[in-house]
Amino acid sequence: MENTENESPDVNYDEHLVSDLFKQKVTQGIDKDKTISLITYVLGETGEAKLKFIIKSLLKKYGKVDLMDLLYTCAKELIVNSTKAAIKRLAFKEMGIDPSDELEYENFMHSFKENLTDKKFPYYRAKMKENDFYIKVKFFYDHKKIILRIINNFPLLEKEEERIREKFIKAKKYDNLFEFYIDHGDNTEGAGMGITMVEILLAQSGFDRHVFTIYSSKIKRETVAKVELPMHPEHVPIRHGFNAGH
Repeated sequence: MENTENESPDVNYDEHLVSDLFKQKVTQGIDKDKTISLITYVLGETGEAKLKFIIKSLLKKYGKVDLMDLLYTCAKELIVNSTKAAIKRLAFKEMGIDPSDELEYENFMHSFKENLTDKKFPYYRAKMKENDFYIKVKFFYDHKKIILRIINNFPLLEKEEERIREKFIKAKKYDNLFEFYIDHGDNTEGAGMGITMVEILLAQSGFDRHVFTIYSSKIKRETVAKVELPMHPEHVPIRHGFNAGH
């Protein structure tokens, strides 16, 4: 099943924001072991509530509600990260930026990181829809694992591939989020630390760091952030590793 989320954003979310029809579709889909999908442009208050309902419903099915905070936080961080990537593509277009021009790209990115915050996301909602930039959230699952995929409908730039590799390397220096925040303080949003935080959070929760991967395909024109959470001791995650550009 698929649903498009386009409600007004807010910092709070609650299940009462989710329609009975949506709940019914999700519940029926999970009962039939169907892939559950959510499409968003900018994840707002209602979108957050829908995401939370999907994750809670999936985990309840397998008696793993204790993973709720972990899986929701990973999903939210990666959706925000994907939204910023899409907004960056829009800014390239609006400002006539040539990302292959090293100096032009670096100057743009400095300003982009300084000025883009979550509060500015709503401004770009209509523009993302007009330009067909969306984020697809997909859940694949069985009794052994839940696989979360956050998908952008464009491939990574070479510079972005390099930056993501750097983030994975940086994450390996930390065993927990406390150490990470000590080093970075309040600069995590502006520094685009979502990817780093997700890996640290998974490791801190006792999962192999390789359950989180990012890969990109120029042929399929997509970039996928994937979290594969084992729910059974016999399950061994498929390790794509970072494999961009195929």
